Amino acid sequence: QVRLVESGGGLVQAGGSLRLSCTASGRIVSTYCMGWFRQAPGKEREFVAAISRTYNTYYVDSAKARFTISKDNAKNTVYLQMNNLKPEDTAVYYCAADPWLIADKVADKDEYGAWGQGTQVTVSS
Repeated sequence: QVRLVESGGGLVQAGGSLRLSCTASGRIVSTYCMGWFRQAPGKEREFVAAISRTYNTYYVDSAKARFTISKDNAKNTVYLQMNNLKPEDTAVYYCAADPWLIADKVADKDEYGAWGQGTQVTVSS
């Protein structure tokens, strides 16, 4: 069973930066599509970014210029570097993984089979 553990969340002022990490059990980072989603109170869980096993990256438009997804296969870890954070980025951020996703499905949360417990990111104005 795939286990994903997120870390790196916290409280930051607007304009600040955070780096989230997602460490996976087993060697899945090298072979799975890995995604980051977020969910703000009262809102649907939404796609933020994803990285394929071949290092193709995908972003929601609001994150393209500020966030960077990367991975370290040797450490079984995926990262989300978030810069110039805004109050509207406040949410619980979740890591997700699936072995079968293709490019046009990476933003669909229902396509991911494994999820972490989430890490809270709070951006103050």
